[in-house]
Amino acid sequence: MSDELINIPSYITILEELKTKIRQARYKAVISANKEMIFLYWDIGETILIQQERQGWGAKVIERLSQDLSKSFPYMKGLSLRNLKYMRQFASLYPDYVIVQEALAQLTWYHIITLMDKIKNENERLWYAGQIIQNGWSRNVLVHQIESGLYQRQKGAHKITNFKNTLPASQSDLAQQTIKDPYIFDFLNISQNAKEIELQNELLKHITKFLLELGAGFAFIGSQYHIEVSKKDFYIDLLFYHLKLRCYIVIELKTGDFKPEYTGQLNFYLSAVDSRIKNKEDNPSIGIILCKNKNKIIAEYALRNMTKPIGVSEYKLSRIIPEKLRKALPTVEEIEQGLKQ
Repeated sequence: MSDELINIPSYITILEELKTKIRQARYKAVISANKEMIFLYWDIGETILIQQERQGWGAKVIERLSQDLSKSFPYMKGLSLRNLKYMRQFASLYPDYVIVQEALAQLTWYHIITLMDKIKNENERLWYAGQIIQNGWSRNVLVHQIESGLYQRQKGAHKITNFKNTLPASQSDLAQQTIKDPYIFDFLNISQNAKEIELQNELLKHITKFLLELGAGFAFIGSQYHIEVSKKDFYIDLLFYHLKLRCYIVIELKTGDFKPEYTGQLNFYLSAVDSRIKNKEDNPSIGIILCKNKNKIIAEYALRNMTKPIGVSEYKLSRIIPEKLRKALPTVEEIEQGLKQ
């Protein structure tokens, strides 16, 4: 091919369009193949269940079935005895083929196995299945979310907010679902007596994990975000934009117990953001106070007459290291330098 063609604008445009179509087709092929495999695994599991009921198939018969299928299809993975048992469990847990088609066929087999292994409640499994599809979680991320109790923190927790009184119904429900209580910052190594600025700096060092814990849709705007009001300077701890809620999210970090005056400060910040930053197309900004501990009654009273949408949540540090031990440990930079040497 002549290099002159590369400089023709129409050729470059067509080339990029074809590349996009090829990528889309390959992606659809992978998704389609995955669905067919999930359907096949469910079918095999259903067949085993039926034969167990009708013919009394036991473990030895399933083991022989695994061996014979593997001999007939030597290049096909997934026909081990262990996997056949997972297929049987899959069909047993989801006898309704419609659920498999609509909710589970979009997942990988490894995701499905993880859900079966780690979650007993069917509604919880289906909720996590929806989250996998919506957020594109890998298996490792799924395991982390399950072990951190995300379902309980988003679905079962008594979240303290005033969203119903300060937001339209269409936005308040989504906002209520978006926040968690508590937030788990187990990726941080800070002391019991850490100050707010230390907590903030550590969260920024681990911004990827922080965003994962916040949930899908959060885009980081800045820390100690400067706003000027009446020629006076104010600094917001953390400012985000939420792509689904279409609004700014202001987060204030507090390393101690919740205090009622925190809501007044955050209400002021939200008014400033709505006035100085928010566009006409944006929804009202939302504030979240993250504190180490909160008294539910005090928090509810503090939010009762606030005009701006605010939520109060706790955060947990699962791996708090004592100050003396923390100072004795090498830093990440020191470890990396040692490995290089």
